[in-house]
Amino acid sequence: MEKANINGAEIAYWIDGDSENPWLVLSNSLASDHRMWAPQMSTLIQTHCVLRYDTRGHGNSQATGGEYSLDLLVSDLAGLMDSLDIDSADVLGLSLGGMTGLGLALDYPGKVSRLICCDARADAPDAYADGWHQRVEIARQKGLTALVDGTIERWLTESFRAEAANKEVVELARDMILSTSLDGFCGCAAALTTLNYRDHLSAILAPTLCVAGSEDLAAPQDVMTAMAEAIPHGQIVVVEEAAHLSNLNQPNKFNEVVSKYLRS
Repeated sequence: MEKANINGAEIAYWIDGDSENPWLVLSNSLASDHRMWAPQMSTLIQTHCVLRYDTRGHGNSQATGGEYSLDLLVSDLAGLMDSLDIDSADVLGLSLGGMTGLGLALDYPGKVSRLICCDARADAPDAYADGWHQRVEIARQKGLTALVDGTIERWLTESFRAEAANKEVVELARDMILSTSLDGFCGCAAALTTLNYRDHLSAILAPTLCVAGSEDLAAPQDVMTAMAEAIPHGQIVVVEEAAHLSNLNQPNKFNEVVSKYLRS
């Protein structure tokens, strides 16, 4: 693990793979960290030099107080890339990480060679924003422990959680949530309530693959299909039997989809 001071916060990052390969940047979901990508790493390093980082306030990255904005989170990623002399990269993000990728493609188009946006959305309708306001209130009053079970239910399908063979994945999910700073969770949740990329998707220049979990209620398949159709070089692939964290819920199917796109 290394750290870089970006926009007043220490951002933790990891680099794996052959430095001669093209760069691939991975951006994590809210309440997770770089460990969420463990099932993908052996596949991704075959073709890329992979940069993982913990979003501000998550994992080993420093939390700052107050509400965050998507502009700040996007600037964190752009700043980290600049600090490592990464001019451009393929970018793979899921949920909040996918939204960060959308923002990077819009605000720093030269930095994104290709974008893989997974289980994410481009707007924050009232019901969606209200849900985050409610979770922040619960977290402030009772701590993140009170949100663990409900979050895991959204992340992983019931059938997946019921299998004893998947116990380690469920425990990883639990540990990532509880390892998230309260300020980091609340700050990033506030950023999600202001999501407003939908009307700007047509400006994304990078070829973009949208990946949707068939059972994802947070970023439904129809929402992601509309996103893909609004992006000039966008396409959509659905990972069957996957909820919100499709990469953990169906790692083999997810890896096949992503590696096929990255090799194309």
